[in-house]
Amino acid sequence: MDQVIRFLLSNFTLTFFVLGLIASLITLLRQPRPWSRPVVTEALLSWFLFFSLGVSFLYNFVMHVLFSEVAAAFIGWQTSPFQKEVGFASLGFSVVGFMALRGSFGMRLAALVAPAFFLWGAAAGHVVQMVKVHNYAPGNAGVIFYTDILLPLFGLIVLWMQRGAGTTQSRIQRAAFPR
Repeated sequence: MDQVIRFLLSNFTLTFFVLGLIASLITLLRQPRPWSRPVVTEALLSWFLFFSLGVSFLYNFVMHVLFSEVAAAFIGWQTSPFQKEVGFASLGFSVVGFMALRGSFGMRLAALVAPAFFLWGAAAGHVVQMVKVHNYAPGNAGVIFYTDILLPLFGLIVLWMQRGAGTTQSRIQRAAFPR
């Protein structure tokens, strides 16, 4: 059990993404069928914003600011004041992710684009670390590396699909996130 918990927390970006998919499915199961494309994309996007942006970046903030030695060792870094900067950037992305849950298309686009560039830049940094200093630590070359590339793509694709399908945002949002 200890190994399972360690895996889930060490690969938090994947863990929170999967939790978002599970929450999306639960939300959809509570909706009348057949499910339209706008209903499916809203469920996926809402829970993606909640878990993969809001919760995941909040977790990243906590790890880099409060547990910086643990985070640095996991990534294969030495501790550095830069970690606090990464942590507070993550806090900002988290807050915007939560704000975008009930936000407009523009708000959601902004909430996805800014972390996308941050994560793609981090992925490029991971590649540099792998090539130049052979840093294959799990926090540099493991699941985190792949989710840094793929999760922003997922979010942007679902947002694009939602825009093309029209939206039932308010009905799904009320079901997923009641006031």
